[in-house]
Amino acid sequence: MSETVEVASTPAALEVPATLGALGEIAAFVLLLAGRAGLGKGAAYRIRLAVDELATNIVMHGYRGGDGRITVRGRSGPDGVRIVIEDSAPAFDPVEGRLPCDPGVPPERRRVGGLGIHLALTSVDAYAYAYRDGRNISTLTVRAEGTDACPPRS
Repeated sequence: MSETVEVASTPAALEVPATLGALGEIAAFVLLLAGRAGLGKGAAYRIRLAVDELATNIVMHGYRGGDGRITVRGRSGPDGVRIVIEDSAPAFDPVEGRLPCDPGVPPERRRVGGLGIHLALTSVDAYAYAYRDGRNISTLTVRAEGTDACPPRS
């Protein structure tokens, strides 16, 4: 079972088991925050895509099907959405695992893996990773169209 806390002023949090079945709940949570921020369809899609890719990697590669939890915290406002994803799987910095774009190499000769993370991290306006107190912490920000400032820090 998941635990959801919704606050009208929009810091909010969701904690779910690290299972593929929980990905829909995470996506709904992210889209709720995007809607509250008034993000357009494109920006909402970008933050959902990025969070979905990172959460899927946590389930599949971090916990490797074992027991675990994923905590997703969010903050939305008129400038955009900031999402923080935390887990206690082994340390993994997605930036180090992403596949760099190399248009000169044909697809059949490219290294397998990392493309999803590349797409996720290039779809957001800002990304940061930290490993603290045994937890992976990824922070993703998508700004509302027409804004230059990031949303307030949580």
